[in-house]
Amino acid sequence: MLLCVCVYKCGLLKKVYRPKVCVTQAVEGSQEPQEIKTLGVGDYFGEKALISEDVRSANIIAEEDDTQCLVIDRDTFNQMVGTYQELQTYLREYVFQLALNDHDRRNARRKSLHHSMSRDNSEVNQLRELVSKFSSTSPFRYLDVITTLGTGGFGRVELVKLKDEDMTFALKCIKKKHIVDTHQQEHVYWEKNILQQINCSFIIRLYRTFRDAKYVYMLLEVCLGGELWSILRDTGPFEEGTARFCTGCVLEAFDYLHNRGIVYRDLKPENLLLDSEGYIKMVDFGFAKKIGPGKKTWTFCGTPEYVAPEIIMNRGHDFGADYWSLGILIYELLTGSPPFSGTDPIKIYNMVLKGIEKVDFPHRIGRRSEDVIRRLCRINPAERLGNRKNGISDIRKHKWFQGFNWEGLRNRKLLSPLKREIKGITDHSYFDNFLPESEEPPDELSGWDKNF
Repeated sequence: MLLCVCVYKCGLLKKVYRPKVCVTQAVEGSQEPQEIKTLGVGDYFGEKALISEDVRSANIIAEEDDTQCLVIDRDTFNQMVGTYQELQTYLREYVFQLALNDHDRRNARRKSLHHSMSRDNSEVNQLRELVSKFSSTSPFRYLDVITTLGTGGFGRVELVKLKDEDMTFALKCIKKKHIVDTHQQEHVYWEKNILQQINCSFIIRLYRTFRDAKYVYMLLEVCLGGELWSILRDTGPFEEGTARFCTGCVLEAFDYLHNRGIVYRDLKPENLLLDSEGYIKMVDFGFAKKIGPGKKTWTFCGTPEYVAPEIIMNRGHDFGADYWSLGILIYELLTGSPPFSGTDPIKIYNMVLKGIEKVDFPHRIGRRSEDVIRRLCRINPAERLGNRKNGISDIRKHKWFQGFNWEGLRNRKLLSPLKREIKGITDHSYFDNFLPESEEPPDELSGWDKNF
């Protein structure tokens, strides 16, 4: 087996790692091998084993008993990163792209984005410009509340109509006292900042934020088709075609986010809404975070049934956590419930750590469906479909998606199997009924929200 090795840690002294790995080599005229360099934490050796069968020309000697190394063999390296020839081709293309002048890059970008974004951007920008003129502390001077679309410990989501205009929005009203009590200030800012940067037809759009003594507010795009979860609850498991359409919408949202270095971390049917055409929009970005390519984050967050093993184990996680949750979503769409469930979160976490391999799939899940779920839910994040060298394209090319019209989905030309009749801009019939707010929350005047 051909290996490349990286020094993980050497002799420990007051938490400072000392380099204690010596490299020796036979030198002409000398009977004993000569020390030519010393390796420390983060150094590597044996890299030629990844590209050739040559005999090693140096010795690696660990001088500390507790020296530890991380090892990767050629087959795994080729699978995860690519072969030497593929990397060389990639580097040549990368250098060529860097050599393009600014004019060429701008023209190339215009051509690739022109068809799918120009009209969308124009409408979004017009709405953002319209509401930008509103006072940042008095949203209800401009908005009439029609009804409540949802409630939670955080506050409420109201269907609101622009006064004197046939235009509706969703207004997310978040109790400032609740945010402070649960130490969620940072997460609320993450949600605001990320949504302000986003313009994707598979993700809810944020038009404006407000704040007063009791609440911070987000003025959002409204989706009157209701929650995906409520449809699943009322109609039962989806047919494969419907589940495939839903998964395709989520995958397009993930592609958009991951290309911008954003991990979502809160996928579940409750966070997927249907617009007037029956297309899915991802909502609730309180756990989303910008981490950048090749980086990890350690925040423990997510819904127990959907949380990835590496989050539970606090080993650091990246975009692979989203692909795990995608596998769980497909399973729930096809069966009506997630593979790991219960009333006790600790028991759910223990089931998650045992892995999808311990789950017996019901007969209604076909072989291709089972295969894509199991590949998305590998315990090792590096082995998950979507999290390997070909990225998200590996999921699109899986046999479960064979014949799926991705271009039609992106251009919104596909007829959604979930399209519902919506009778007007204030039709909220696909949402549950909620009682009015029983009491006002107390004021919260610490000032954490001054930049909201």
